[in-house]
Amino acid sequence: MRVVRWPGALLMFVVMSVLAGLLVAVAVTPAVAVAGEGASGAAAFFEDLPSYLDVQTPQQVSTVYAKQGGKDVKIASFYAENRTNVDSSAIATTLKQAAIDTEDPRYYDEGGIDVIGTLRGAAATVVGGDVQGGSSITQQYVKNVLVQQCEQLTGKDAAATKAKIAACYEDAAGVTPQRKLQEMRYAIAVNKKYSKSEILTGYLNIVGLGGRVYGAEAGAEYYFGVHAKDLSLVQSATLVAILNNPSNLRIDQPSNADNGTANGYAATKARRDYVLQRMYAHHSITKADETAAIATPVQPKITETANGCSSAATNYDAGYFCDYVRDQVLQDPAFGKTSAERIATLDTKGLEIHTSLDLDLQSQAQNALSSYVPTSMAGVDAGGSNVTVEPGTGRIMSMVQNTSYTQGDSTAAGTTAVNYSADTAYGNSGGFQTGSTFKVFTLAEWLATGHTLSQSVATSQHDYPTSEFTNSCANIAGPDWSVANAESVPASMTVQAATAESINTAFAAMGKQLDLCEIANLAESMGIHTAAGKAISSVPSMILGTNNLSPIDLAEAYAGFANGGIVCTPTAIDSVTEADGTKITPTPASCTRGVDSDVAGTVDYALQSVLTGAGTAASANPGDATPKFAKTGTTDGDVQNWLVASSTKYTNATWIGNVQGNVRLANWPFLQGTTGYSAKFGVGKSMMTYLDAQYGGDALPTPSQSMIGASPKSSSSTSSTTSGSTTGGATGTNSGGSTTKSGGTSGGTSGGDSGK
Repeated sequence: MRVVRWPGALLMFVVMSVLAGLLVAVAVTPAVAVAGEGASGAAAFFEDLPSYLDVQTPQQVSTVYAKQGGKDVKIASFYAENRTNVDSSAIATTLKQAAIDTEDPRYYDEGGIDVIGTLRGAAATVVGGDVQGGSSITQQYVKNVLVQQCEQLTGKDAAATKAKIAACYEDAAGVTPQRKLQEMRYAIAVNKKYSKSEILTGYLNIVGLGGRVYGAEAGAEYYFGVHAKDLSLVQSATLVAILNNPSNLRIDQPSNADNGTANGYAATKARRDYVLQRMYAHHSITKADETAAIATPVQPKITETANGCSSAATNYDAGYFCDYVRDQVLQDPAFGKTSAERIATLDTKGLEIHTSLDLDLQSQAQNALSSYVPTSMAGVDAGGSNVTVEPGTGRIMSMVQNTSYTQGDSTAAGTTAVNYSADTAYGNSGGFQTGSTFKVFTLAEWLATGHTLSQSVATSQHDYPTSEFTNSCANIAGPDWSVANAESVPASMTVQAATAESINTAFAAMGKQLDLCEIANLAESMGIHTAAGKAISSVPSMILGTNNLSPIDLAEAYAGFANGGIVCTPTAIDSVTEADGTKITPTPASCTRGVDSDVAGTVDYALQSVLTGAGTAASANPGDATPKFAKTGTTDGDVQNWLVASSTKYTNATWIGNVQGNVRLANWPFLQGTTGYSAKFGVGKSMMTYLDAQYGGDALPTPSQSMIGASPKSSSSTSSTTSGSTTGGATGTNSGGSTTKSGGTSGGTSGGDSGK
């Protein structure tokens, strides 16, 4: 027999009983000065309780969109609570009626609280010794709103924040007379401020339905694979059953499935059938409806709303791009002052994030890369990536790699969370040596300091003491730099020809006539930094690409040359709107002048020859009419291989090489009969063919005739003055090593470039 704690329980009963009459008046009439009417002390106490409740938009799912065929397509979701707010018109009538008939039959007649239920709860308190509810739908809504406010508390001190949240929960949902009275006070105020339809809709949008699933829309989608407006009678009754005790009645866990018996989910079905009986008792359904519904078994169709980038990876090969978007949000102060605030914004504010991703291009890029680079190979940790950016805006149009995206620390072959296209801060990659693609910055500095493309430089020197170089900002004393070309070349050649055929010794000779510090400064003005985010090393071997860079960083720089010398930092986000309509303006791409327009135009002119005649990328040229330029890069032994190509509408960077290790890929078999060296041409040609057809390009920036100098007959005839692309190696003073994070990537070789 239960022992009744009479003194405290009886006091509560007396207080509740005295308030009952008061509550009737307050709940159904406008606010009055009850205390001035000679009300009891209990009534005065009640009136003194706070009545203003700030009903904020509850936590919602943030959604990431990309374009496909010019239309917005959802590719990923982020949430702390899986919830999507919907209007009343988007919620099935059967669900609304099931909730009212079961939870609060007098809902439309009461003034925020159910007085009869309250008295019944007070009586149960006396008999049972525990504070009982008798809560109306409005009261339940109030409690959920208060709990939501607790969940959104943040602070710099984690321990203090945790304690603050715990205290908030106790105030919002604790079993105490004080808390119950405050809940009633709020409920009456809410009832006066909002319509019955608004309160019911708010309630159905906020209730918990098990795990991270909250609200009618998310519940309908998760448990039955339909929208809330399309719920059947049986499905509606099931959701209302679940909200009674989500932990024990949810229908997505085997532990609740009654071991697969014929009466699967028996506890849930019993509660669901009770809901149906209440609906019949209140004339919301017919007896035939009730009988048929009760005869129907519980039949969940669990439809997971993926949290994070897994759905983008599975459905659109866009996991790495999605992860880049997430990193951009979490590092941008526009989304919150602190990291915790930015995480909360992404996971709770119901953001609509519209990105720069073109899914049609993404598919093409993935197909192009996967056609030549397998996900994994025995004996070598080889990887490949392809990234496309838009000159003039920095928008990332596509981003793919050869591996499968994973959100965890998977060790399975062909899977990784590391984004090869990005910097360490946006994907944990340490970057890769770039080989001859870095020569563009020496070329630009050459032109900027008064030299010309038609000027001849010596190519016969192979040993370069560091004393022969100038560096006005760093001490570069060290061993001699050895530079070689695999095939014989003339004793001298024009810079134009040396660029087309990527002659190492010619660029080393050019570097001797320049300030290495200024070459590095020019590169940095074009957006170049190491993948680790540090300033590049300006030793002589830098000329041949011994710094570890990311594909997106290199694409950014080449896009700047295509854009008349104005370089724009990469961005993956076009626009962001919160669930309540508030606009968030992400930190925009920063567009700054990196080089003079004449320098940019002349660099573009020189690099057009790379795609023609004896140019190192001639085999990748699709042969169409789109004006474009390119540059290849290959480190010693083809450990790392690059091809960057650009028109005025796109810049596409392809990297294929060693993720970790220094395996020579010159003759390593890849797909379609290619090697680690030649695969980049197949990928590049496929991409340029598609990009030229879809995006094209305008006339390239105009070159400076004075920078061209005594103009050669043509790019192709100039480049044919030597025997073709060379394959020699070069050893540099820069180790080319790479710092990594989370199993990230490491740089290619000990330095230098094969000249291809």
